[in-house]
Amino acid sequence: MAHKARKIDYFVMSISNRPGKAAEVLQELRAARVNLLGFTGFPRGTRSQIDFIPEDSAAFMAVARRARWVLKKKKAGFLVQGDDRPGATAALLSRLADAGINVTAIDAVCAGKGRYGALLWVDQKDVRKAARAIGAS
Repeated sequence: MAHKARKIDYFVMSISNRPGKAAEVLQELRAARVNLLGFTGFPRGTRSQIDFIPEDSAAFMAVARRARWVLKKKKAGFLVQGDDRPGATAALLSRLADAGINVTAIDAVCAGKGRYGALLWVDQKDVRKAARAIGAS
């Protein structure tokens, strides 16, 4: 299998940039047994941006409402999983480039046991076109 891609929902939140803040947020999800397919965080000015890719968006939103988190509007991205091999990510990005789609961001990692995974984001106007280009379900 070269790769399997699927469209995912993701949610963005801004938090204070201090030790333990992201851990507090993740503990809320853990306590509610909300599983994440992906999570990423990085500094943004004097704060930090954290992106959640939940397995179950409704369960995630229930926790967010209960915790009174301020989230940006839900957006779509992609989770790609496949066999790890030289050029796996290059092939994925080439498909998008050939379709004229600019990638906003990508996080790709080796998952062990010969597998890799990637989270990728494109401009929301390009989501449908990107899904076709990478064969996402």
